[in-house]
Amino acid sequence: MPPASTKAPDIITMGCRLNIAESEAIRDMAAGQDDLIVVNSCAVTAEAVRQTRQAIRRARRERPDARILVTGCAAQTEPETFAAMAEVDGVIGNREKMEASSFAAITEKVRVSDIMAVRDTAPHMASAFADHARAFLEVQNGCDHRCTFCIIPYGRGNSRSVPAGAVVDKAKQLVDAGYREIVLTGVDVTSYGPDLPGSPSLGLLIERILKGVPDLTRLRLSSLDSVEIDERLFDLIAHDPRMMPHLHLSLQAGDDLILKRMKRRHSRADAIAIVERLKAARPGISIGADIIAGFPTEDDAMFENSLMLIDECDIVHGHIFPFSPRTGTPAARMPQVDRATIKARAARLRDACAARRETWLRSLIGTTQSVLVERSGLTGHAENFAPVRFAAAQPPSSIVPVPITALENGALIAQEAA
Repeated sequence: MPPASTKAPDIITMGCRLNIAESEAIRDMAAGQDDLIVVNSCAVTAEAVRQTRQAIRRARRERPDARILVTGCAAQTEPETFAAMAEVDGVIGNREKMEASSFAAITEKVRVSDIMAVRDTAPHMASAFADHARAFLEVQNGCDHRCTFCIIPYGRGNSRSVPAGAVVDKAKQLVDAGYREIVLTGVDVTSYGPDLPGSPSLGLLIERILKGVPDLTRLRLSSLDSVEIDERLFDLIAHDPRMMPHLHLSLQAGDDLILKRMKRRHSRADAIAIVERLKAARPGISIGADIIAGFPTEDDAMFENSLMLIDECDIVHGHIFPFSPRTGTPAARMPQVDRATIKARAARLRDACAARRETWLRSLIGTTQSVLVERSGLTGHAENFAPVRFAAAQPPSSIVPVPITALENGALIAQEAA
């Protein structure tokens, strides 16, 4: 944590890229409050909530005189959990965390309103991202779908989109501030637009960004629902060189019955087909995916279908989540898989992803990659989001073409700039 003399709040961010984006907005809104720690929580799993509590206790030990406010999805869905913690001075909801007044003097311990009543959103983006060479731009919030395992709609509310003009204006500001890459974020990014006049799609928004911000070098997308990738969006991903060849798909499982019980809207065949189409159109694209291990009723054969999906979809950026029942969701009431089996299945999925990832990274040795250099000057990410380390420091936030000579500890090694 930075020392108090920095006159800036400490922000502890858990969870997703949207939280990262919103934490930067909080950093700006709470500027000058060096006695403040804000914990921006995640509720996606019980483990995420546990880690949030752990982070709060650690923050109190390290800064016993600071004010600690907890916000984010876990604060929204279970405010009583955090209000009961002696270390916590205040709990504010996801709506309230976008109001500067919430970070001033605390008048009530819990300020959490009905997130389902929220009908608007805005590009709450700060002008600086202290720890990132890329900027995260919120274009959408909330979710209208009700997957049976997911608590997030109750933390974020219904889907709502940021008007395209506001997104383009903020993207221009970020590029003018020196950012070469922007990541579009949201809870359900591919649902962008139906709540706006004319019902624009995500593809239309991207076209406006690329046209309206010609100096933007790289545009990346956060997690997508594969079933909502329409032809306009597909064409942009497949053919526009400023769109990064890297997608993270919300697949969740590889068995059709489990997908149905999850209330997902795609089948196993749909997932494989979209990846095959993407790779045929843009061979260098890399695929990431979320997969849940041990969803209720999952038997050995169902699990094997998810395990095989890693190879069939060439998943090289795998996010594996052991199933965690979230109170109030339908999946919490289904017949549960025992914890030891869930843990073992998650380990096998992680091992399979790690093996697939290493094979992919080794295939990049001998190629030249265009790399966005992180703030340290010593690391970066290629367009396909492969991690890269430099033998010598490069100009921070620059984009450099580098020959890849080796793989070491999970990162590609670039000996010198091309």
